[in-house]
This record gives sequence, structure tokens and C-alpha cells, in this order.
Amino acid sequence: MSKKPTLVDQLRGATKLAVEATRNVTDLVEKMHHTIGGGPEVLGKPLEQVTKLLTGPTYSTIRGVTRLVGAGLDLALGQLQPLLDQAGAERGVVLAALNGVMGDYLAETHNPLAIAMQLTHGGEPLELTSDALQAKFPEGNRLLVLVHGSSMDDLQWRRKGHDHGAALAKDRGFVPIYLRYNSGLHVSSNGRQFAALLEGLVKAWPRPMEEVVLLAHSMGGLVSRAACHVAEDEGHAWRKKLSTLITLGTPHHGSPLERGGNWVDLLLGVSRYSAPLKRLGELRSAGVTDLRYGNVLDEHWHGKDRFAKEGDPRGELTLPAGVECYAIAGTVGPSGDGLVPIDSALGRHEDKARALDFPEAHQWIATGTNHLDLLSSEAVYEKLRTYLPLAITSSTPTSSGG
Repeated sequence: MSKKPTLVDQLRGATKLAVEATRNVTDLVEKMHHTIGGGPEVLGKPLEQVTKLLTGPTYSTIRGVTRLVGAGLDLALGQLQPLLDQAGAERGVVLAALNGVMGDYLAETHNPLAIAMQLTHGGEPLELTSDALQAKFPEGNRLLVLVHGSSMDDLQWRRKGHDHGAALAKDRGFVPIYLRYNSGLHVSSNGRQFAALLEGLVKAWPRPMEEVVLLAHSMGGLVSRAACHVAEDEGHAWRKKLSTLITLGTPHHGSPLERGGNWVDLLLGVSRYSAPLKRLGELRSAGVTDLRYGNVLDEHWHGKDRFAKEGDPRGELTLPAGVECYAIAGTVGPSGDGLVPIDSALGRHEDKARALDFPEAHQWIATGTNHLDLLSSEAVYEKLRTYLPLAITSSTPTSSGG
């Protein structure tokens, strides 16, 4: 029998992990520094060699400190903050990717790089007061809340010139509101925060609320289901207004790619600035490991070793009652969209207790569409229009109400 590890053994393991994490983060920040400081790629990155020459001593020092004290992860991460200002429009992509990979660590250490959960519109956080919401949204009482996936943010709903939220606002009269969150946290933790934010939003809405619709991509579908569980347990008002939940490529039963830490590879490849973060795959966050089986409740992970090779911890699963629930899967081959298997995206499971009861007519496969292109596919959008018809009554009363 193997000897139970002592406290000293555990501390040594933690130190080893910290050293390895620091080396990995130092390498990736240095790579990002070279990428950002090297100048435009179209011009052949003319400043790359100069940047390497000037920054080399700094990163060598960090590596030296790491070898000496066996720590320094925050020291390495500290080099990333000023680089983000240079990244310009790519700043959000880098932050979202970093939070997706190690957002739990950033939050636990109160690192300023950690993303705070917010409801946004046009990339700007919303102030959840009646006056502020009235000024921002003088019309409309049908809310469409869009929830992004792992290692992404609210602005990445716009892909290839298309945004499902903006299009549905125009065609179906919804008020589009976006969730921005740290996807490295546990899904259930994000679900709890999301439920509280929605409660604040609905209570502060300046007019009588007609309905709330959740449109979620990838991990966002798990976060949305987690929020529904919290709202039901705590009797939130917004849960009674929820009419529809639509998931796009959500790993309701997990993704086999998570086991090898490969989940983030495709998502981090959307930008040359975030690509270096791929090397942190083996240090992946709690949010990513939740994608192994599709955890949505605290009990699915609490008290368990999330890196251990154990079976599915989930018991019986249900969709929110009284809500029209739809599931869309993408496919670029026989198995799925490149990240999520078809059966997982459609909630199907060989164990009937775990199978999510999406009606057959509410399941749809977008053929020839990969995980990210679910955000821009014309065919997917047409299906969304079918799921979300125009309201029969006017949704623009001007009198204030609860």
C-alpha cells in the first residue's frame, strides 16, 4: 500500500506546482510581450528582436527568483498587466483567456487580472438601478440575456460581423444584455452570482417585465442551468419571468477533451495574443475541470479532487420546469463540433436519470458548424428566430412599475 502523504509531502507538492506554474506563466508572458511589442505582423514584426533584447533580463530575473524561493507566480503575472494596455482591442480576449485557464487562482489571490462578474451592454457594465436602466433602455420589457462560454467574454458574441443578440433585438424586439464572468471559477459559483445579478436586474427594471430569455454558448449553458437551480432554491423573482433557455454547443454531459487539458486549445487560438496561454493547459482552472462531466451543482465537486480520475459525480438531472428549453449542437464530423460531442450538446445520456429532457422538436444539429461558428452561423440564427417569435402584445409601455 502506498504511504499516505504527510503535510511536508503536500507542501513540497504545492511548492513544486507553484514553481512549475511560475515558469509556465513567465514563459507565456514573455511570449506575449514579444508578440505585442514586436509590431504589426503584416510588416514582419520589425521590433521583435529589439523587444527580446530589452526584456530578456527581466524574465531571466523572474526565473532566477523562482528557482531560489520556489514561488513568484504573482511576480510573473504582474508583468502581464502593463502589456494588456498595449494589446488594445485584444485586451478583453487576453483577459478572458487568462481567466478561463487560471481564473480561480486569480480570484483567490485577489489579483487585479481576475474578471468580476457583470451584466453589460455594448461592452459597458450596467448600473442596476431603475433610473440608470431607464436612461439606458427607454423601451422594451423582453430581456434576452446572453451568456458566453469558457475562456471568452461578452464582446465575443460578435463573430464574423454577426451578433445573435443584436440581430434578435432588431428582428424580435428583445433588449439584449450580456453576462461577463470569470470562466475559471466553478460553474456552480458562477451560477450563484449570475442568479443574484438577474434578481437585481429584474427588480430594478423600470417597467413591468414581460419575460426573460437566456441564450447561452458552451459553458454558458451550464452556468445558466446552475443559476436556475439557485433561483428555484431561493425563490428569486426572475425565475418566474424566465420563458426560454437556449443552449448552443453546451457540454451538458461534459467533453472528453477536458481530460487532456485540450479544451482551451481551440478557444485560445482566436488571437495571436492569447495563443501562448495554451501552455497552461495542465494547470487548468476549476471551471475547465467542471467541463469533464458538465458539473452544475456544488455537490458535483465539493470535497473531491478535481484532477482525480473518478467517475461522473452527478446524480439525477433536470431542466428548469415551466421553461421552453432548446439545445443546438454543431458538427464538423460524426462526433460533434470539435469540442463537444453531439449527444452531450443535446443533453442525451444512456443513464435516463442523467438525460436532460429536451423535447425532440427542441433539439437541432447545425451540420458543418464548429464550436465557435455556432456564434455566427446563419442557419443557427434562423433557428433562433423560429424559437423566439415576435411578442403578440406591445413590449414598450412607458409607465414605471415593479
